[in-house]
Amino acid sequence: MVILIASSCNRNKPDTGEKIITVSIAPFEYFVKEIAGDDFSVNIMVPPGANPHIYEPYPEQIINLRKSVAYINDGYLGFEMTWLDRFYEMNKSMVRLSLGDKIDLITPGHGHEGELAEGADPHYWVSPKCAAIMALSVKELLCRLNPSETQKYESNYAGLVVKIGELDKKAGSLLSEFSGEVFMIYHPNLAYLASDYSLVEVPVEFEGKEPPPSRLKELIDIARAKNIKTIFVQREYDSRNAKVIANEMGARVVVIDPLSDNWMKATSDIIEALHKSMAESRK
Repeated sequence: MVILIASSCNRNKPDTGEKIITVSIAPFEYFVKEIAGDDFSVNIMVPPGANPHIYEPYPEQIINLRKSVAYINDGYLGFEMTWLDRFYEMNKSMVRLSLGDKIDLITPGHGHEGELAEGADPHYWVSPKCAAIMALSVKELLCRLNPSETQKYESNYAGLVVKIGELDKKAGSLLSEFSGEVFMIYHPNLAYLASDYSLVEVPVEFEGKEPPPSRLKELIDIARAKNIKTIFVQREYDSRNAKVIANEMGARVVVIDPLSDNWMKATSDIIEALHKSMAESRK
């Protein structure tokens, strides 16, 4: 039905001639804009505030997808498992970039607590170290799409890498003293950040669902033993369940926004929130 609606709308909408790149999630737009400036319009499939594991696209997004010159995907998000092949079928001429291809992915048995229903953990973008790899992949794509602006893209990329490096140093400075310590999060999306700076992520969810009583008791025991004062919850998730569990633990809920279109600020905020929670656990 979505495809039929999109096709119908597309016939009635004039082509403005703008160059469009479609991305799976809003943080990927940040890298395109930082390197390419306004050379491309970015069509975001999962906008901030939506859940990328279960999202379904709107007709307007499909219209822009059909006009896109490239698609930048994560490779492991839930909605991509359902939609990505269909997207490529709708626009066979799009250049494809999967940012996960060059990332050292966290997979089951790779130090990530809990089941990874989608195979590899898809949340690698919440990591300055992974972001540097992503930026290089995006720069190479942009140079391929618009070679006449290669010099500009190379320059902008170099500036972005410096900023990412500064954030990496900030994270190392704030988190290095807490090596091996535990933080708790409702939906596990900070595993790469934890791995980079030797922290331990403990998810509240159990196999993608609310924890059963036995798991809840285990979490409460961990929280008390480690003096955990914070449960992190992603903006897109209903925080009511997290608050109930936090009350049982004597902790508070802190909302983070890893799907923000301002990747730099959102990631910096997460790093600072982790540092604050770790410091509080030591009191």
